[in-house]
Amino acid sequence: MALNNTTVKRTHLNDVERKYGGKMVDFHGWELPVQFEGIIKEHLTVRNGVGLFDVSHMGQVFVDGPDARKFLDYVNANNVAKLKKGEGVYSHLPNGRGGIVDDVINFCLDEERFLVIVNATTTEKDYNWLLSNSKGFNVKISNKSSDFSMIAIQGPKSVEVMKKFAPEILRYPRFGIVETDIYGKHSYISRTGYTGEDGFEITAPNDIIVRIWEELMNLGKEYDIKPCGLGARDSLRLESGYLLYGSDIDDEHSSYEANYGWVVKLKKGNFIGKELYEKEKAEGIKRKLTGIVMEKGILRPGYKVFKDGKEIGVLTSATYSPSLNKSIAEGYMPPNLNIGDEVEVEIRDKRLPAKVSEVPFYKGGVFFFKLEN
Repeated sequence: MALNNTTVKRTHLNDVERKYGGKMVDFHGWELPVQFEGIIKEHLTVRNGVGLFDVSHMGQVFVDGPDARKFLDYVNANNVAKLKKGEGVYSHLPNGRGGIVDDVINFCLDEERFLVIVNATTTEKDYNWLLSNSKGFNVKISNKSSDFSMIAIQGPKSVEVMKKFAPEILRYPRFGIVETDIYGKHSYISRTGYTGEDGFEITAPNDIIVRIWEELMNLGKEYDIKPCGLGARDSLRLESGYLLYGSDIDDEHSSYEANYGWVVKLKKGNFIGKELYEKEKAEGIKRKLTGIVMEKGILRPGYKVFKDGKEIGVLTSATYSPSLNKSIAEGYMPPNLNIGDEVEVEIRDKRLPAKVSEVPFYKGGVFFFKLEN
């Protein structure tokens, strides 16, 4: 996509990414690299070694106060109340009318301090949503996204690099977080990732992020570390069945419809949208995010899916899978389809054969949640 220099935002890693050969594109108003050496090469680097991503466009919202835990449990579908210091949980923010405000990760920094990592395109939306639902709770909500940059280091060999850079995070399991000083600046290191492999995220003040990037690149030399772009991030996350907000989930689709019912904890206390979730679980869903694979041809978002001559859905996410050497995609379709069912996808006025697939399409070295079928 062509860059609009009058409105595009640039991360504090923009210059260093250009130095490493990043091919920059406009990603929802942010100038970010789609690739460096090539999407397939970067994808396989993360699957087999270690790669570095600029995810500084992601947002950081801090929730502090005596009611922080209670409040976040109320606005999240998942159980935030159970979190202990240093723990995090992936969740959805229900909008109370059957859809999702955003998918987020909640981290417990201390008993009354939490960090919520939100998506780039919804940062302001999420912040305002949290503010609007905080009445009656003794909390302070702060959007500090402009103060921080964020680097994700992903892949099985990321552990070796972090042993040198920040060994304290290795004491924590998946979804752990530690507060630490990096170059004298208060920072956060978490252990999650959206690639299906082990990985870490360094959230640090803007003025030290380039130094962190260069040090990680240097520490990872012996493991052939490579900078990676948006293209590889998308193919890695789709192989693993992870959702992209705005494509796979939005204000019009629920967690159950997205095949992510595991994030909904109906047995916990009251939370936004609970009654709708209970009704949906009892009555069933009429559409479900469903996996599709195609041996020949390249699937793209927006392509229509047919079965027995009738249109049954539209692809929300689709790409070529370097790990499987075939096209993979997801879209909302009738919930009664079975794995292996034959369907057709319309590509340039031709309907080509494809099959319903289980999701995730590919399980990496570390898979941190189980999807419901």
